[in-house]
Amino acid sequence: MRKYDLITPEGTKDILLEECLVRREIEQTLHELFQHKGYSELRTPGLEFFDVFQSESGHYPQERLYKLTDSKGRLLVLRPESTMPIARVAATRLRDASLPLRLYYDQTVYRFEPALKGRSDEITQMGIELLGSASYLADVEMVTTAIEALELCSGGTASFSLELGDAGVFKELMRELHATPEERENIRYLIETKNYPALNDVLDTMGDAKIAHALKKLPALFGGEEVFEKASQLYSNQRIDEILMELRKLYQDISKVIGNGRLTVDLGMVNNADYYTGVIIKGYLEGYGEEVLSGGRYNKLLSDFGYDIPAIGFGLNVDAAANVQLKNQKVQLHPADAVIYAAQGYEMKAVQVSKALREQGQIVELSCFDTLDLVREYAREKQIGRVVIVDEEITEVQ
Repeated sequence: MRKYDLITPEGTKDILLEECLVRREIEQTLHELFQHKGYSELRTPGLEFFDVFQSESGHYPQERLYKLTDSKGRLLVLRPESTMPIARVAATRLRDASLPLRLYYDQTVYRFEPALKGRSDEITQMGIELLGSASYLADVEMVTTAIEALELCSGGTASFSLELGDAGVFKELMRELHATPEERENIRYLIETKNYPALNDVLDTMGDAKIAHALKKLPALFGGEEVFEKASQLYSNQRIDEILMELRKLYQDISKVIGNGRLTVDLGMVNNADYYTGVIIKGYLEGYGEEVLSGGRYNKLLSDFGYDIPAIGFGLNVDAAANVQLKNQKVQLHPADAVIYAAQGYEMKAVQVSKALREQGQIVELSCFDTLDLVREYAREKQIGRVVIVDEEITEVQ
């Protein structure tokens, strides 16, 4: 007996009508933005080998992956994100391409999300990857492109904001704390979720008190330019001082583009994608509770695939951006410009007439009704302004 033939799996949904239209408009707008900046489109398989997402620089927990096997019994997964597959492609098929290499993608990712958080397991993502440059200008290009993408996705009806962080602060503190990989992941998770009591309990049992104190305060290092002074007072060594100086310069430069009111610093932003090595960015649209855009610098990831070049990129959740636009503006499907009624024996002539009208840029439907009265009633319901009658002659009626 069929039990699940009328519903979709948990974490998925059908995308209907107006939402499809808004998504397509967002995708087209972002395609144009990325192409005009010199990025070329790339698509990776929806199925990848499990090993692609278990690199030394970062891996996905098995419980978040949709898994299956191929005909040879090898473990496959539905693509949970796009950066690692693109790193694989760059290290193999695009290895001889001139650098820097600018790539963009528009594809679906699949990953198990906590059921109580209302997130989708199936997400349409668009994003860019700039491979082969560790320059400051590459960082600036990525952040300013993220701002432009958020502006376009806001649809003029929602405000947006951007957060800047740097994975290097957390990684340098953890290096000096000499934590095990398991301890580091637990501390990272507690900082990301800003779970202060549990974080304090864990750090109280670990080594250097000064480093532990700095890690306890890391989630609170959020705000404007004053954050840099607070951070430098918590803990200082040569590497952390360099990171804070570089991030402060980026913050000051980006402030000139976006304004202080939309830009914040968050040194407690420790992304669950462990491959980030430098600047991290997150973008938000008003009306959506979580980030819509996220990314950053990942200078070590491609070396896991045998191609040691730096990289930076971001991905944008098209589904989330579409939801924001649907909340903030009324979206209507564009009605056809005309519907054609074919008298008996003139069906092929009607096809030719409809083709000629479409070549003029009009949206034209062929009527599926047997009588002119039914066609006119249909046109009124669908708000189609013209009925074209095709018999020995061609007649238009309102």
